[in-house]
This record gives sequence, C-alpha cells and structure tokens, in this order.
Amino acid sequence: MSSKFADRIARVQPSAIRDLLKYGDDPSITSFGGGYPDPALFPTVELQQVFADIFAKESATALQYTASAGLPGMRAQIAKRMCNGGTPADADEILVLQGAQQGLDLVAKLLVDPGDVIVTENPTFLGALIAFNPYQPEYAAVDIDEDGMDVEALEETLRTRDDVKFIYVIPDFQNPTGVTLSRERRQRIIELANEFDVLVLEDSPYRDLRFEGEQLPTLRSLDTENRVIHLGSFSKILAPGVRMGWVSAEPEILEKLGLLKLAADTQSSTLNMTAVTRFLEGFDIDAHIARARIVYRQKRDLMVTTMANTFPAEVDVTRPDGGLFTWVTFPDGFDSTAFMAEHALPEARVAYVPGGSFFPTEERSNFARFSYSGQSDAAMVDALTRLGEILQTKM
Repeated sequence: MSSKFADRIARVQPSAIRDLLKYGDDPSITSFGGGYPDPALFPTVELQQVFADIFAKESATALQYTASAGLPGMRAQIAKRMCNGGTPADADEILVLQGAQQGLDLVAKLLVDPGDVIVTENPTFLGALIAFNPYQPEYAAVDIDEDGMDVEALEETLRTRDDVKFIYVIPDFQNPTGVTLSRERRQRIIELANEFDVLVLEDSPYRDLRFEGEQLPTLRSLDTENRVIHLGSFSKILAPGVRMGWVSAEPEILEKLGLLKLAADTQSSTLNMTAVTRFLEGFDIDAHIARARIVYRQKRDLMVTTMANTFPAEVDVTRPDGGLFTWVTFPDGFDSTAFMAEHALPEARVAYVPGGSFFPTEERSNFARFSYSGQSDAAMVDALTRLGEILQTKM
C-alpha cells in the first residue's frame, strides 16, 4: 500500500511529543513532556455558565454553520486584545483557527513548494516542524542565545540563500528553550526581512504569560511592509480543549489562508467560537491571566530551584521570563534520549522531551525540554529529586 502514498508522506513521522503524550495517562509516571496548562487554572465555572447560557438562548445559531473566517464578534474581540497589547489590528485582519497549530499548517501550505527554504531558530518548536515537513521544505537553522535568534547569522543565511520563503520565529518564551527575543533583534529581523524580501511567521502563543521583565513589541507591530504573519492562541490563556487560535496578516495573505481553511475544515466550531466570544464579553480574561502568571512563576521557580539543588552542577537550566518551559543542557556526549529510556522512565518514573528532535537539520543529543506547568508542586519536587539522584549516579 505504501507505493500509493504521495512523496510528502515520507516526511511525516512519529514525533517525540506524540510518543510522550501517552505517559500523561500513566499515573505511575510524572511527565514533564507535554506543554499542558495547569488544569486547576481552567475557568470551569465561568465556562459552564457560558455554555449553559448559549444552549438556553443561542443554540439555533451556535450549533449552525457560520462564516469560514470566524464569528465577527470573536474577530472583533481578538482585534481589540491585539490593539490593547500594542499591535494594531482590525477584525477584518483576523482569521479564526483551530488553534495556532492549524496556522502553521496553512501558512506552509500557502507558501512552500518542495525544496523551498524555511529559516528557523535552532532549536525550534517541534510542532512547527511536524506541520511544515509534509510540504517538503529545506531548513536553514539559525542558532539562538539568551537574546534569541542570532541576527548576524540570520543575515549571513539570507545573503547566501535566495530560496528562503519565510523566517519562522517564536519571539516570546520560545518553545523549547524559554528564551525571549530582544527588542533590538526584533527590529533587526524586520529590517532583514524587508532587505531580502522574505516573510516572517511570528508564532506567539505564550506572549500573555510573562512573569517578569518588560513586555516587548510583537514583530507584527514593528512590521513596516506587511511581511509578518502573526499567530495567536487561547490554548495557554483559556483552555486548549476549545481549540481556538487566530492569524493576523495582510489582506491578500489572509484571503488565501481563508480559502485553504475552507478546504481543510470549512470553519472552526461555531459553538466554541460563541463560547469564547461570550467569555471575553462577560468575564475579565486579563484578571484570569494575571492569576495564571502568579501560578506559573511559582512553578518555574520551584522547578529551576529543585533542579539546581538536585541535578549535577554541570547541568545548565534556563530561567525563562514567562511561558511554560525550561531547557536543560547536559554535558557534551550525554544522550538524553537514551538516558530517559534506560534510567529516567524505568527507575525515576519521569518523562521529559529529549532535545534532539527540536533541531531541524542536525540533532543534538545533550538537551531536554521540561514543562513546569502541568504538575502539582509536590509531584514536581518528588519527581525531579528522584531524577536528580539518578543523574548524580549515572553521569
């Protein structure tokens, strides 16, 4: 049967994240793998009220088809939030998505022919690579440091490659490393995109989850030539189960993305769009996000401190200013995949995401991503202490 498959399916392979998500259902394993929000933060009471009101008063419309671009009221609410955050936007510049992940797929479908180059951070979000790979791109991976993508290396890449379609960047609390792109580098990326006539795909699902430091402008707000395609999501600030995200871009790009979405799924769920709209109209989502920031900051501090106290001294851990992840760097020669299979899972009953799969062009084995958002404080400390004891023995 495989002879019947399109060539693109060869690039569609099982991912580390998919393989690891199953551990989230095993009560004997403490998983730091998936970027799950803390379920204790879900606004269940408010959403229960919202859905009850919808079924009592709006069921005829909320259960019906609607515009492919999304409910006008929801698009207006998203544009309002973007404007309040310093990014000019209009409802007509918003397309509602089934989470930001759908945006990654649609943008690649729109822009990438086989062999085209996508510039990414190195490492980058594994979910983006999963979305891009079926369209058979090549990758130019640009290393990052504590200030995000190395813009000098980016300039050299753009100067030596004439087949780059877009630059993919996660500017705020990058997945997987947790680092934030500096203000100066944000500006420089826009300048380089203009100079070399490439688009920028800005993936920004964690932006609202800043615990400390200065809120920096989006790339979309710095855009002078309508080159930035901005993705946002309600998964991390409301609930991932509603599967609501959005894309903001210039009109021609947005129109084409809308046609691709129409072909893919006709529209996002009318019911869930109505629920999110009513939540935004009737409740204070910013107060809800403020509570989440407090919780996640405490969880970040607890994870980083516990790792510092229990892991070997030669293991380095990032301390992000927001988001859901920290990035662990082991000494050269350490294989985080083998260590998890041979020791972390069977002995410590701990799962994380080995770092190799986050590198688009050449895997590096001595890294791992840990999410601090989904475990209780007690479970986190207990699991990381067990893992640290085994690392002290085995490294």
